[in-house]
Amino acid sequence: MSDTREPKQFVVSDRNLALELVRVTEAAALASSHWTGRGKKNDADGAAVEAMRIAFDTVAIDGTVVIGEGEMDEAPMLYIGEKVGAGGPAMDIAVDPLEGTNLCAKDMPNAITVVALAEKGNFLHAPDVYMDKIVVGPNLPDGVVDLEASIENNLRNVARAKNKPIEDIVLCTLDRERHEELIAKTREAGARVRLLSDGDVAAAIAACMDNSQVDIYAGSGGAPEGVLAAAAVRCVEGQMQGRLLFEDDAQRERAQKMNPGKDPDRKLGLHDMAAGSVLFSATGVTSGTLLRGIRRLPTHAVTHSLVMRSKSGTVRFIEGHHNFSTKTWTPQ
Repeated sequence: MSDTREPKQFVVSDRNLALELVRVTEAAALASSHWTGRGKKNDADGAAVEAMRIAFDTVAIDGTVVIGEGEMDEAPMLYIGEKVGAGGPAMDIAVDPLEGTNLCAKDMPNAITVVALAEKGNFLHAPDVYMDKIVVGPNLPDGVVDLEASIENNLRNVARAKNKPIEDIVLCTLDRERHEELIAKTREAGARVRLLSDGDVAAAIAACMDNSQVDIYAGSGGAPEGVLAAAAVRCVEGQMQGRLLFEDDAQRERAQKMNPGKDPDRKLGLHDMAAGSVLFSATGVTSGTLLRGIRRLPTHAVTHSLVMRSKSGTVRFIEGHHNFSTKTWTPQ
């Protein structure tokens, strides 16, 4: 009788990889923190990209960037298709080295560094277009929200499922002109609205966390950020739906080429965006709803990170203390 159990070394590798990812997001956060509040978002982003790319050289994977900084001719590092890692299992990588470059530059809440891993072929290859999104947390009935339902119906369903008056339901969305109708209808339904200037990955995750006081995330934001959010939502067994939004036929054709045989206009379920075994890590750059920001002290820096695995459902918050005298990077 053959033994069909999963090899033990794969399980150990999977666990180790989850913790190795923290070092990658920590490196990017530490590098970008030098630019916090200095008003130079491009310098902050560049520092995060370079530090994250170098950190990946120590991770035991054969990785391919599928959500990254752009095409090869647009980005010198972490471009779509770039190979990273020190060798190991074939993995697809989704990154946002600094989500919220403006937030970092202005020292506003919720700037984070983000990485997600999935087994090869399990991330949606999302072009740089908008995605309509809706997210709720775990322990709710399947289908409690639907992207095609009105926001009023979705809010009522969430309130009923959570056994809360609709007046206590909080919807989070980006503060954008395109969301004026969504915001108005949410308030007309009696619910509250929390507006963000940037950072919809952190906001989508917050909708899945009990201590965030966010019940639902909705609205349109970047499609690459939607895939990163889906990876995190998978890890905590939340619910998410999305749909790519196109400005012209060229964008639609690009999405079709990136995902052959798939209807680019289809409604995307959570597993359409992030399937299989998924690992996720984020580190705070500035303090926000999800994570504390970097604290830079005379001799060391303190980081606060979140790391999750879909296989186990484990959510870890990790505080790291980084000694300037022994760290391989040099504080500026």
